Amino acid sequence: MSQRDVVAELRSARVEAPPELRARVRLIAAAAEPPRRRVTWRRALVVALPVAAAVAAAAVVATRPTHEHTVAGTAVERGSVILTPAATAQAKSASTTAPLAVPTPANRAQNVDETLSLQVDTPKEVSDGVKSALRITGSLGGYAKSVHASTHGSSASASLVLKIPRANVQAAVGRLSALGTIVAEHVDVTDAQAGLNATDRTIARLQRQLRALRAEPTPPTAQIVLLERRIAGLQRAEAAARLRAHYATVSLQLATPPITVVKHEHGPLHGVVVALKWLGVGAVYALAIGGPIVLLALLVWLAVRFFRRRREDALLSRS
Repeated sequence: MSQRDVVAELRSARVEAPPELRARVRLIAAAAEPPRRRVTWRRALVVALPVAAAVAAAAVVATRPTHEHTVAGTAVERGSVILTPAATAQAKSASTTAPLAVPTPANRAQNVDETLSLQVDTPKEVSDGVKSALRITGSLGGYAKSVHASTHGSSASASLVLKIPRANVQAAVGRLSALGTIVAEHVDVTDAQAGLNATDRTIARLQRQLRALRAEPTPPTAQIVLLERRIAGLQRAEAAARLRAHYATVSLQLATPPITVVKHEHGPLHGVVVALKWLGVGAVYALAIGGPIVLLALLVWLAVRFFRRRREDALLSRS
């Protein structure tokens, strides 16, 4: 008999263990400590619960409304009450003083800068005020250097830079102030006559030097050209300074009343109520998001336990 035939015969022969040996194997298997499971329901919960809590916290933070929101271009604290009518009434009864007097002596050159801030009730009044300001400026011999206007819902504002002859600036400010309620005013007057007088003296001195150079038998052309350029530059600067002193600069601001925010007075337990509310929201998110995760982990654990028992029963049945 060859070796291959011996192997085939051994494989086909089924040797049965004696009943005493089977009983002893069963006793040893029953007394032996069950193998440690790598995946248990406790370990699954330990992993699943933190994951569910983290996902719930992220969802709460992402969906939680901000503490502030913007109403008509103004930051308003959440839970506050906007009292626009009260703000309007307060603005109307605030200050109705006459505009500041602007000294404009005719015998001296002065730089006059005035800022006038007016408050009106509605965005339409802001638009009408801009048109009226432009008409007033043109009627007094002035012009608008720049005009900027903007509207945000129920709020509006406009900013105008007006150039008005200095002799008419007092009349212009009086008429412009009637377009709304004065909330701020600033006047800045700088004397420019001394600087103009000094420039005149410098120009006169240079012109005398120029005449003397031209009267020489051999006029120095280079020096004459330099003096002429210097005199022309001083004359241009003096003309610009006189034009600057001729027109007063009036910066006009028109705006609707600012939104007044009134904060609620909360009781001593308000923080506890808010904390409990957000804890409840977090618990709902944790239940909605973490519940399926925990259920899936439980199903995985039951499946692993089922297949493990079937494998143990199969091993015992073969013994």
